[in-house]
Amino acid sequence: MSTDLTAWPEGVARHALARVDSTMAEAARLAPHLAGPAWIEAAEQTGGRGRRGRAWLMPRGNLAATLVFRPASLHPGAGPADLALYSFVAALALEEALTRVIGPAGHLSIKWPNDVLLNGGKVAGILLESLGQGGQVSSLAIGIGVNLAAAPPMAEVEEGALQPVSVAGETGIAIAPPEFLPLLAMAFDRYAAQFRTYGFAPLREAWLARAARLGERIVARTGMTRHEGIFEGIDATGAMLLREGRELHAIAAADVFF
Repeated sequence: MSTDLTAWPEGVARHALARVDSTMAEAARLAPHLAGPAWIEAAEQTGGRGRRGRAWLMPRGNLAATLVFRPASLHPGAGPADLALYSFVAALALEEALTRVIGPAGHLSIKWPNDVLLNGGKVAGILLESLGQGGQVSSLAIGIGVNLAAAPPMAEVEEGALQPVSVAGETGIAIAPPEFLPLLAMAFDRYAAQFRTYGFAPLREAWLARAARLGERIVARTGMTRHEGIFEGIDATGAMLLREGRELHAIAAADVFF
């Protein structure tokens, strides 16, 4: 493992907590008082949550962290559609950080839109939340959970979900959350700068190069609607392109099953 565990992005704060309900909740509390972007990390998280309000289980030794920032300071001029694409920024940064730790010891990929997979199992998840009132986004919070040391039992995740896996369990490599976070923060800083400078197009290409099950048959469920077809990629808005027979659907939000 060749990593730089001391580098940290300039101008970004770091708040390390021993115990918190969730780093996302702490981000919402801190957001009005922050002068610039900040990462919040916790050794223990008692009320972590994932997409659609689902619980996010966090065995000790895993990473629980949230980046919170004001769009006007980090990405001037960004609208709600641009901010939603930070989901892909985060996924690419997380995949890069894990690659630096794991190297050739495991295969990493990204399940649309932003779950990171290790050897086909879910090793990490990402959650975006906009903070603000009246349709105005005052801050964006990006929560990230990574199974570094252990994965929750399959019986404790929702039916149909991918098998949870951990870095230590799949590769034998041990890295503590305080050592992993700088790798993630630096990678995010680089991808965010690329996004601000060149737009989404190069990130889209980078994401597609890492996409899980690209060109294969998958199932996408949104509420009571079920689509089954060939995953053909993502469009310029980040929506999934799913071909069902002669029809090509652009799906903005869904739960994906292999």
